[in-house]
Amino acid sequence: MMNYTILVIDDEPQMRDLIRMILEDAGYIVVEAGDGLQALSTLKQHDIDLCIVDVMMPFMDGFAFAEEVKRTSTVPLIFLSAKGEEWDKVQGLKLGGDDYIVKPFMPGELVARIEAVLRRTYRLNPDPQMLQVGPLTINEDAHTAHINGQQLNLTLKEFGLLLLLTKHSGRAYSREQLLELVWGDDHQSSERTIDTHIKTLRLKLGDAGKMIETVWGIGYKLEASQ
Repeated sequence: MMNYTILVIDDEPQMRDLIRMILEDAGYIVVEAGDGLQALSTLKQHDIDLCIVDVMMPFMDGFAFAEEVKRTSTVPLIFLSAKGEEWDKVQGLKLGGDDYIVKPFMPGELVARIEAVLRRTYRLNPDPQMLQVGPLTINEDAHTAHINGQQLNLTLKEFGLLLLLTKHSGRAYSREQLLELVWGDDHQSSERTIDTHIKTLRLKLGDAGKMIETVWGIGYKLEASQ
């Protein structure tokens, strides 16, 4: 299983500790926040793959957090609440939530719900060394990429971009995030560098270049061709 990073947002430290223990036992990396405002800051500092969001919190509740996040991000959200009324569940799903879990919950249920959302969002591949999306196949260990069996001639940064987008197929990344994750924190490149590399990647991918989609107001993502 890939080391997915999950942001747990809950104002109760004991609940955060419980969820952390469950998720770390399942192999996930866990980051914590005590309320929605802190979580918004944390999202800018970490590469988060999924958020578990308590609904009732001070300063900024889970629903307000979801409204703010969904303006600029496609990160999946699972709401967690002691309130199991139908209206709350419907409200959470309307705000972009991918699931809604009522407290108390069983550890196995939480992990299963998370795995289901991750599968839907990122199309998890059972072989972590070989990634495949549509006609594109990447061998991370061999540092090679093929389209319909034909190897692509990619630069180091082009391969890094393609690998990241393929690993997290369906997830939108901002240009700033792509620079930090592929070029590194000490890069001196501008965000236009990403646009140039994406353009070149699309050309090298040929007809499959359309899999790299522009997400207006955010950046880029890779989707399987239809």
